[in-house]
Amino acid sequence: MTDEEFLASFNACTLPPEQFSHAGHIRLAWINLQRHDFDQAVDGTCRGIRAYATHLGAATKFHTTITVALMHLLRAAGAGDRNVSWYQFVSANQELMHNARAVLGRHYSSQRLDTPEARERFVAPDLQPLPV
Repeated sequence: MTDEEFLASFNACTLPPEQFSHAGHIRLAWINLQRHDFDQAVDGTCRGIRAYATHLGAATKFHTTITVALMHLLRAAGAGDRNVSWYQFVSANQELMHNARAVLGRHYSSQRLDTPEARERFVAPDLQPLPV
């Protein structure tokens, strides 16, 4: 599926839920980071995931801090580089693709990340700053 097809299907809420696994979340963020400045990419990604989750009846699953923190990490890993394809990005960033919780754990304690406040709005890390 091309980026355009993925995005159109996601935005129309017709993307099958099994295609919106962790990799799907990362792909959505990557597409937005490719096309927009950081703040717009974060806003679009958060709004999109929230709308998709609501459509699926899972609105409470959306976690603002995890989404925004991962976007910081993706940007630092080169997600905004328009000379890098999705497949090149995935190949170069296996840890973010397969062990994102561990990467987040370098920045956030579970006590901080597992709070209702962190779910509702972005909270700063308590272990190590996120890359800028």
